Amino acid sequence: MKHIVAFLMLALLVSCSSEEKKEDTKPAKQEVLVEVKNGVYYEWYPGKKQLKYKGAQTKDKKRDGIWTFYSENGDELSVTAYEKGVREGFTIVRYPTGVVHYRGEYHNDQMVGVWTTFDPNGKVESEKDWGHPAE
Repeated sequence: MKHIVAFLMLALLVSCSSEEKKEDTKPAKQEVLVEVKNGVYYEWYPGKKQLKYKGAQTKDKKRDGIWTFYSENGDELSVTAYEKGVREGFTIVRYPTGVVHYRGEYHNDQMVGVWTTFDPNGKVESEKDWGHPAE
């Protein structure tokens, strides 16, 4: 009986003195998905393997120049021209298959001229002339 009690005491002592695992209390490092380098804005999909948006910015962070939006597969889905944060010039938007969905032009953030919409097979669905603003 003394041997059993001694054995149980030894087992209890060993189990109490074993190292406890400490939980990592550091916050998980957040993935940075937006970068601006030399005035060019880059935004990535999670995992940072594929670019989502790319375009130039003014110093006050307004879109300026050509902005491109990409699918998670890297296909170009849209291209739009900007001037100091305002859509100015052409835009083209594609279906995920790459076929053009619609295209047209902006002036001072307003649709102008003829806009053409296509079906998923590339056939013209509609055309609308938005006219031109008086300047």
